[in-house]
Amino acid sequence: MVEARHSALCVEGAEDTVKELRAALAEAGIVLPSLGLDPVSLAREAPCPLVELGRCSVETAQRLAAVLR
Repeated sequence: MVEARHSALCVEGAEDTVKELRAALAEAGIVLPSLGLDPVSLAREAPCPLVELGRCSVETAQRLAAVLR
């Protein structure tokens, strides 16, 4: 029961992080359409979510690199 609650909190935290990242990227004018939680990492008995950044165009990758510099 405790492990299930811990897993649920991990997933909730990961979802919140994805929302925050999506908002921060949007402020910089960057959209990563595939940004989300990796479904394979959620399928485990005790999920340990990974954030999938997904694919993007070269132009988007260049803008992302420029923002990170």
